[in-house]
Amino acid sequence: MNDYNRQSQEEEQLLYNHWLELVQVEQPAELIGRFRTLFIHGGIGYPDRAIADALQKIAASTRGQQEFKYILNRCCHIPINRWQTSPSKQAAIPELIAVFEEAPKIVFGYSRSRAIGSIPQLVHQFTESEQYLTLKRLAQVITHSSFDTSNSKIPAPLALGTLIPRYPYLYKHCLLSDDSTYEQQKIIQKIQAQKQQQFEIDLSQYVAHQVRKAQTARRQTSISFGRGIQNIKNPTLLSDPELFFALKQFVGKVEGADTYRQLAGRFTANASTTASYGSFKDDLYEYLISSVADDRYGKSQFNEKLYKQLQNTFPHNDDHKFNEFLMIRTCSQLLNFLVVESPARPNHFVFIDLISNLGPTQTTGLLLKIVLICSKVKPYLEKRLAILFGHYEFCTREGVVWLVKALENLNLALSTNFGKVDVSFLR
Repeated sequence: MNDYNRQSQEEEQLLYNHWLELVQVEQPAELIGRFRTLFIHGGIGYPDRAIADALQKIAASTRGQQEFKYILNRCCHIPINRWQTSPSKQAAIPELIAVFEEAPKIVFGYSRSRAIGSIPQLVHQFTESEQYLTLKRLAQVITHSSFDTSNSKIPAPLALGTLIPRYPYLYKHCLLSDDSTYEQQKIIQKIQAQKQQQFEIDLSQYVAHQVRKAQTARRQTSISFGRGIQNIKNPTLLSDPELFFALKQFVGKVEGADTYRQLAGRFTANASTTASYGSFKDDLYEYLISSVADDRYGKSQFNEKLYKQLQNTFPHNDDHKFNEFLMIRTCSQLLNFLVVESPARPNHFVFIDLISNLGPTQTTGLLLKIVLICSKVKPYLEKRLAILFGHYEFCTREGVVWLVKALENLNLALSTNFGKVDVSFLR
């Protein structure tokens, strides 16, 4: 390592140590004020001159300018990680993140020549980075502590991005960036577990409440019923008929006397005795198309596309013995085909076509069938939905109703099949 890089890293570490020390002794309001002075106002009037000078040197160096978004992201996460463990301080996290919304106003006050390589200019660039976007999503999750995002409380038009608190399965992919530390990953994992547990509790209570409500209504008058049962809100953005149709699909009998889980169990048992990969793909095709209830749509369009997709998946392995590795790779390729491939290639015509023809619940059922036979691709499916979420994040919710319904259905499908919620009595 040359002296130039060593000096730069020493200045970075000085900055990190500064926040690590202050977060233990200062209140959030004081620390937020320091962030505003140091980063938004370029360190002018900052009480610790050595820290302001270190930041100036970082901003003036080529490496510092290239790495600035990562350096600032880490500075932000030092207090965030600490405050997250203290319920009384969690509200300060969105306030800290919101400070950077002031950056564009500050930087426009600089002349072009002065702004290049300046701290306000680099902070402004940070606000346009993936790192800051993940911070803003985190602020949404922390601000909305409950799943109540009903129209009565949130004014329209509502951007899709504000619904991120509702979908814990997206957190790993939407609240972390490439430079996230192990500690940040653990914090997001903890938040995800808490949100998932809360949703499952809310869902169980609501379903039990609705069942009890229906039973009571049959036995009592509406007057006595109104006094007897407390009202509980639907924890999803689906209507009651949509919610109960989805739940019965995901936990009830869908093909004859079998649930999705039973169908998957039978398929995996048969797959273990399949001689070749080619035979496995044929069986997989039959397993999947049995869920396409709309025969006209299946026979006219989808079935042929699905068959070609499978035939073109690793054809050089068709005569090889089937194994778990081929199962994982095949299911991953299927999810690319059915949902979306990547952020660089966000084409999702097949997914929209499926939802338009089968509806969001049966489309989700098709995806559920895949993850039930290969649970290792569950994170891969979640990543596909995270890509679509990011693609439409700044659209209004009303403009992407199809995606909102798909996200809600997947939340139900994953919660009822991989979570701890038990609504099997709906069968």
